[in-house]
Amino acid sequence: MERAEKREFVTELNEVFKTSGSVVVAHYAGVTVAQMNDFRSKMRAAGGTVKVAKNRLAKIALQGTESEGMSDLFKGQTLIAYSEDPITAPKVVMDFAKGNDKVVVLGGSMGATTLSADAVKSLATLPSLDELRAKLLGMIQTPATRIAGVVQAPAAQLARVFAAYAKKDEAA
Repeated sequence: MERAEKREFVTELNEVFKTSGSVVVAHYAGVTVAQMNDFRSKMRAAGGTVKVAKNRLAKIALQGTESEGMSDLFKGQTLIAYSEDPITAPKVVMDFAKGNDKVVVLGGSMGATTLSADAVKSLATLPSLDELRAKLLGMIQTPATRIAGVVQAPAAQLARVFAAYAKKDEAA
């Protein structure tokens, strides 16, 4: 990399560390190019990004951000996965790591909070923001559905009574 490219990379990473909902750092030694491309496409589909990090440049980019506490994670062949939604990146990384034992999660950050590997795993088990919204909407709609059912029940019962009397009159 040339100096200008390095400056641009550091600036871009610094912005990522400042604005992302969560950042996950992992080792990827031994992962094939095809597997890495598959991983990147899965992350992109979920709304996140995966980048191979040059450790020295990543540590420089961390300076002055809330995530500065995770600079000791950048040793060896590391990649970073990040997303706006705090749950997306950990979830996709952990799913990929289950199927590929060469990806080892080291930790990460969520805002000013530095996460251990176990914290990233537990974060990955939480439902995403969209899933939480859907559950909340379902909980709000359930009482309205029940009220509509209760209001309609007497009318349905009256209709059945009238139908029974009509059948009785036809039979007679």
